[in-house]
Amino acid sequence: ITVESFGFKKGIPAEADWVFDARFIPNPFYVASLKNLTGNNKKERDYVMRSKEAQSFVGRICGLAMDLIPSYIREGKYNLTICIGCTGGRHRSVAAANAIADHFEEIGKHVTLIHRDL
Repeated sequence: ITVESFGFKKGIPAEADWVFDARFIPNPFYVASLKNLTGNNKKERDYVMRSKEAQSFVGRICGLAMDLIPSYIREGKYNLTICIGCTGGRHRSVAAANAIADHFEEIGKHVTLIHRDL
């Protein structure tokens, strides 16, 4: 499973199998103490992931992937690229992509994490 964060202002990644939009999640860019951080920073990730919307978003993506991976394998597809976008690709999408990648790693899946726009 490849999980990739990106910014919509630079376009959708061509390699994406699935594209999800995280621009509805509260934006740390507008919080002075978080603006210059990225979703790789624990303080910023905690800010992003404490919203119920972000938790549900990540949980539903992980659940959907777990439900559908067996079908992909039956069809001979052994790689899935899940792309998470926000405006600039530095805050919300990074935090969400990290949470998704962590989930899959915790359950023993092979994960590649890419932050295209960092």
